[in-house]
Amino acid sequence: MAGRKPKPTSLKMLEGNPGKRQLNPNEPKPDASVPKCPAWLSKEAKREWKRLVPFLEQAGLLTQVDRAAFAGYCQSYADWVDAKAHIAEEGSTFETPNGYQQQTPWVSIAQASLKTMLKFCTEFGLTPSSRSRIVAANAPESEADDMEMLLGGDG
Repeated sequence: MAGRKPKPTSLKMLEGNPGKRQLNPNEPKPDASVPKCPAWLSKEAKREWKRLVPFLEQAGLLTQVDRAAFAGYCQSYADWVDAKAHIAEEGSTFETPNGYQQQTPWVSIAQASLKTMLKFCTEFGLTPSSRSRIVAANAPESEADDMEMLLGGDG
């Protein structure tokens, strides 16, 4: 299918439906409970899972059927962290037996993991640009809104 991939209705609703198009009333509604962290994730991936689940749960962006996609994000994050640790310890290049400098495989692993991780990030509203389009219903009021209320503005 050509063109942009459609956004989930829940994400459109959080963004305030900026296109004002009719929302899909027949979109499947999976179990909204938070999925259990998969046991097979690495230690670092499990830490990332635990760190982000509260945010995604509050925003209503993580359901039972999203488990594999979110696990993919968490494991990609862990792989990226691991590759960056290897690069920090060993450097990004090494000398071949012939005396040439060559990039270590860890650089490619880090780049591929980051690319995969960032694709998942946009799906869950985890980048500044994707998050800026979300209007959370229970977001705290800003100080500017409080000041407008005090001055008698519309707020």
